[in-house]
Amino acid sequence: MKACPTLVKSLALLAAFAACPGVHLYASPTKPKVALVMKSLANEFFLTMEEGAKQHQAQHPNDFTLIANGIKDETDTAAQIKIVQQMIAEKVDAIVLAPADSKALVPVVKQAVDAGVLVVNIDNQLDGAALAEKGLTVPFVGPNNRSGAKLVGDYLAKKLKAGDKVGILEGVSTTFNAQQRTAGFKDAMAAVNAAVVSVQSGQWEMEQGNTVASAMLREHPDLKALLCGNDNMALGAVAAVKTAGKNGQVYVVGYDNIDAVKPLLAEGRMLATADQYGSKQAVFAIDIAVKAVVAKKTQKALPGVFQTQVDLVTK
Repeated sequence: MKACPTLVKSLALLAAFAACPGVHLYASPTKPKVALVMKSLANEFFLTMEEGAKQHQAQHPNDFTLIANGIKDETDTAAQIKIVQQMIAEKVDAIVLAPADSKALVPVVKQAVDAGVLVVNIDNQLDGAALAEKGLTVPFVGPNNRSGAKLVGDYLAKKLKAGDKVGILEGVSTTFNAQQRTAGFKDAMAAVNAAVVSVQSGQWEMEQGNTVASAMLREHPDLKALLCGNDNMALGAVAAVKTAGKNGQVYVVGYDNIDAVKPLLAEGRMLATADQYGSKQAVFAIDIAVKAVVAKKTQKALPGVFQTQVDLVTK
């Protein structure tokens, strides 16, 4: 989020990382090294996650070195794979990974584990079948996204009646958390017999969310609500509602509780969102990784799922 103090072992290492945008080094290289590999640092959610991890390392300077990095946009899986490969080459002890794609990152996770790097998964769960195919077990730290989205959807449902039309803006459709949030939204809409007339991917991005929401509003002029898989897309949807001249007529809900949506919640331009505490996810996962490294545990010895908190946030 902000410029951070950087220490490197050599000018060669500095040059290597200077060639990789989005990579920031904290603390010293003498302790167990943990790499936090996130999705788009253009998304406020991941900037908050990075800041929380940075603060945690600053509070525990003798415990571990943190290398925090992320990609430019949510769909650049190739860039994220390259970052993981760079972390393997740097011989980090552990990687805490928020994968841009639930399946596409599995092969490079296998590379990491084969190289003796412990991997802990956060935010978006890696695909179970793909992991099993590679013979991998990777602990997941994060919320139940389906339940979290249902919390938001249930709150919206109180404003709807049977037959009301709604649209869902899904994240990157190949990601498990996007799929689960869509499922949670659908669960809530089904409970009140609202009609989900469109589900389209906004790619987790504000601009694409605006484009998709605008198209939905044109196609369904009687649309009552837009359920967005994250707050970035919700920001785009709010702008689309305003452009369509439908402020106060179309409810918008999101997921993540980033700072940018708080004024919209206060003004009533967004109805609700969910807080999944990204910084806490990162801190918990880092602690798991550090303790495992110190205890010299293998990947297979790491436990399975750590479900974290998710809360409804309204005006």
